[in-house]
Amino acid sequence: MLRVNIHSFAYAEEPVLQNINFEVEKGLHISILGESGCGKSTLLKAIYGLLQVTNGTIFWEDKKLLGPDFNLVPGEPFIKYLAQDFDLMPFISVAENIGKHLSRRFIQQRQERIDELLEVVDMTDFADTHVKLLSGGQKQRVALARAIAKEPELLLLDEPFSHIDNFRRNALRRNLYAYLKKEDITCITATHDSEEALSFSDEIKMMRNGTFIQSTSPEDLYTNPKNNYVASFFGDISRLTIAGKEAMLMPHQLELSETKTPLIASVLKSYYKGSYYLIEALYENKKIYLNSPHSLKPETTIYLNINK
Repeated sequence: MLRVNIHSFAYAEEPVLQNINFEVEKGLHISILGESGCGKSTLLKAIYGLLQVTNGTIFWEDKKLLGPDFNLVPGEPFIKYLAQDFDLMPFISVAENIGKHLSRRFIQQRQERIDELLEVVDMTDFADTHVKLLSGGQKQRVALARAIAKEPELLLLDEPFSHIDNFRRNALRRNLYAYLKKEDITCITATHDSEEALSFSDEIKMMRNGTFIQSTSPEDLYTNPKNNYVASFFGDISRLTIAGKEAMLMPHQLELSETKTPLIASVLKSYYKGSYYLIEALYENKKIYLNSPHSLKPETTIYLNINK
């Protein structure tokens, strides 16, 4: 189990992290979701031991995790941290990078492990290619494989799919997180990608200005966002005043009605989303958003129902 209690952390005078208190059971996947600059990467660096936390404690099981003031080489052997800069060796092959820290004592087992990891990140065809010849997304996949090569107990991932093409990203996510679950590896991912957090997390922690503002299951976070900041990560938000109370609604919660209702709006624009259209409309001089199976012409009057 990971236990984090950070009262505050600052690079200078202004705190970057404040009141960070949480536990993670073994084998769980936690996503830290938030905008750039909110403190996600700083928290991962603190857990790994790259930063010295003087006002708080971090434990893995019964072992206190210490920072660079106490370790000549920061980090612990049972923790792996994948930063956004990858830290690969450019003049050796993909396979050699992945197997860099694997024992050479048992050659066959080492090669089998490298082959397994190449398959997890879909880089088998590039096993003998020098890393310097790879794209940014390919390098990120190699870095992912190297991070899990020695099966860490705790894996810290900082925006692990940010350089990877959309068409390949979903399959890689499924492969990686399924592998981590199978091996019972605890994982904390820092991301601003709400789709990734919703699909693969056991719990999501929303971060803003260096602190957690909501921590719950993906399902609960999506259906019961605490405020507009949280809700905005999952789509366009409509704020309606109904019976004197303000309601915050996602596009799927507003439905077109075939009969007249008190909610009357005028269409501004339709945006094609593949399997549906996102409709931007005007209601009481405020822009609102809803989903529709078809495009609607501007200035069309529409009637709406609320589906919570």
